[in-house]
Amino acid sequence: MNRAEKAALQLQAVAVLRMLKTDRTYAELSAETGLPEGDLNRYVNGHVLPGIDRAEAIVGEIGREAVARELRSRVSVDDEGYVDNSAVVFDQSFLDRVAPVAATSVGFDRPDVVLTAATDGITLGAAMASYFDARLAYAKKSKETAVEEFIEARQRLTSGIELTYYLPAAGLAAGESVLIVDDLIRSGETQELLLDIASQADAEVVGVFTLIAVGDEGLARARERIDAPVAALTTVE
Repeated sequence: MNRAEKAALQLQAVAVLRMLKTDRTYAELSAETGLPEGDLNRYVNGHVLPGIDRAEAIVGEIGREAVARELRSRVSVDDEGYVDNSAVVFDQSFLDRVAPVAATSVGFDRPDVVLTAATDGITLGAAMASYFDARLAYAKKSKETAVEEFIEARQRLTSGIELTYYLPAAGLAAGESVLIVDDLIRSGETQELLLDIASQADAEVVGVFTLIAVGDEGLARARERIDAPVAALTTVE
């Protein structure tokens, strides 16, 4: 980790603590994090930055639960199991907080490309790509008229409907490392299509990340396909 990356991690830790402090006293924050009240006061007020080891713990462990808790508060599930996460995917500042927490707590390798599916995955993809300083590529259900070459992945769903995604061939090159992200995973069919696109491009998948897993079927299907981290920030039933 170079000096700039260390400084960024320390600032992200402060951002996590400030987020937690909005509805807690220092005593409550100390009880939750295990950190002394005096240290927390100095971090939150910008008088000093936490050390690297402590910053990693704040972002990766404390931060993951804090962000997951906020995510759950923003998501609703109706009686038929449909998930409304519009309060998440439309809030870029929240997604920008998710990115370092996901990267630190899960341990994804830095990718060359972050790959997602249009449209709801794009804002998360943008946050993750910005954090990793990677390119963002997103597959669509239709071809762009000005693009001549595509990587195409097709799958027949259990309902009998055929789902196809297209990625412009320039979006992903052989030998590049790719992190697949999406806002939600249920059956895992969309993620499998993205994995198929990465495979056709001869790219190396370094992980699959999603904000919300509905059950564990989709995560299990992704884990069967790759030998890399597969993670969701939170799970709903």
